[in-house]
Amino acid sequence: MSLPALLDEIAACRACAGELPHAPRPVVFVRPQVRLLICGQAPGRRVHESGLPFTDASGDRLRQWMGIDAETFYGRPEIGVAAMAFCFPGTNPKGGDYPPPPRCAQLWRPRLLERLPKVELTLLVGGYAQAWTLGDKTKANMTQTVRAWREYAPAFLPLPHPSWRNTGWLKRNPWFEAEVTPYLRQRVREILCG
Repeated sequence: MSLPALLDEIAACRACAGELPHAPRPVVFVRPQVRLLICGQAPGRRVHESGLPFTDASGDRLRQWMGIDAETFYGRPEIGVAAMAFCFPGTNPKGGDYPPPPRCAQLWRPRLLERLPKVELTLLVGGYAQAWTLGDKTKANMTQTVRAWREYAPAFLPLPHPSWRNTGWLKRNPWFEAEVTPYLRQRVREILCG
């Protein structure tokens, strides 16, 4: 099956329809030329509404970390986004969104990754993406996994979620913007410049 055919199948997916508080709207943003794949948790409410990944403040911060603007982020076919779950899981009344349902990654992720053979770097945004991708190579928590980023390079780069909820984390961990962000920007430049 070709990548376009698989993306059509993903767009039609209703596997979690009875479990979501809204109609499913899978959001995946990849093209055959993807060399840098961004793997986050799941779309948020704004992304669910727009149908385009990272169309929110988290996307602004992620693009800042990457050293690129929105036009480059969405316009360059070398950059793609495929979260752990493709549909917005809903908002938890206790705060934040619900975690990504594991079913989505199990159904689609291996098939999608097989059709993206040019990926050189995968950004693992948040603990769910890190746990699924790195398995037993993850550390005791997300902070330790991100701190050990050199162990996963050059194929993977674990990142905290760029949500405003992590502003405190960024202040407590200044090494992230001092060490990881420059490396990320360099890799993005290399990928985009060929």
